[in-house]
Amino acid sequence: MILKDDSRSFHVRLSGRLDVHTTSGLWQKTVNGVRSSAAQQVVVDASEVSYCDGAGAGLLAYLANLGRQEGKCVQIQGLAGRWQSWIASDPTGPLPASTVEPRANPVEVLGQKASEVGQDLVAQIAFVGQVCQSAVRLWGQPRRFRWKDFLLATELGAVNAVGVMALLGFLFGLIMAFSSAMPLRRFGVEVYVSDLVAIALVRVLGPFLTAVILAGRTGSAYAAEIGTMKINSELDALEVMAIDPVTFLALPRVLALVLMTPLLATVTNLVGLAGSAMVIRSLGYPLTTYWAHVRDILTATDVGVGLVKALVFGGLIGIIGCLRGLQTETGPGAVGQATTRAVVSSLIALVVAEGVFSVLLYVLDL
Repeated sequence: MILKDDSRSFHVRLSGRLDVHTTSGLWQKTVNGVRSSAAQQVVVDASEVSYCDGAGAGLLAYLANLGRQEGKCVQIQGLAGRWQSWIASDPTGPLPASTVEPRANPVEVLGQKASEVGQDLVAQIAFVGQVCQSAVRLWGQPRRFRWKDFLLATELGAVNAVGVMALLGFLFGLIMAFSSAMPLRRFGVEVYVSDLVAIALVRVLGPFLTAVILAGRTGSAYAAEIGTMKINSELDALEVMAIDPVTFLALPRVLALVLMTPLLATVTNLVGLAGSAMVIRSLGYPLTTYWAHVRDILTATDVGVGLVKALVFGGLIGIIGCLRGLQTETGPGAVGQATTRAVVSSLIALVVAEGVFSVLLYVLDL
């Protein structure tokens, strides 16, 4: 590129390839030259340009518009006809101004977020309906159900989590017992730690702890697996073959979690009670006393409430994990975003569901 400035005209001589690789280095030099020149005429000699792509045409069009804004006459000479046509229809209007976006209104932002949350809630409720509808359709046609996927999801998502649940349940029961024993020791009633831990584990903490672990372990795996299938266009292939992705992919996984979460919660409760029993034993009380307190305080209603909670929690985790996988967008970070959304949405849903259960149980006096 050669720049020449005299009193009457400013000359820009371009040669060689004018493509995306060379234009970036020419852009600022030519623009600064046109703006700083006092000449009223700008002549761009492109007769020696051997190749021009969209980036080069964009540079020439930008120089033409910039000259009009500066009140100068811009002439582009020698450009080949097939490239000249790209900039021949360039509008004479002003260049778009680089304005700063106005600061968003906090009320407007809050309204947009509330609208997004509402739409997402509607999508989750609709997906629950789709899963239930798929289950009803398969009720009379059990052969169409993907039993192999169901058993695989049961093994990977639930059976393989028994070790983690047992470890966390044991530690949680141990910690709860020690934390409860300290204030109860002031009154000399450490033995009632067994009653407190048993009720808290079976009714609330056991199912909730199990659900939280499954949300981070299994729900995220569902979202990542289905999201990867969507990015690889495997879901489009299922639709081309007239196969419903909800029935084919989501239903076996949701049912696996619904059935296995109560069993995992039972494991968590039993191992947690064993951990608290060790604490009671260390405080000098025999195990017979501990089990007598646990047997007297726990009822069939307490066990049933915990199992129903675990059942609902498992359904929520499976549905949200599969939904986030089906909602995966394109892009390098799409699967990661879907996984994050699955975990966050599952945790929020678990907390809300636990609150609803607490209110209902209080009203029903259970």
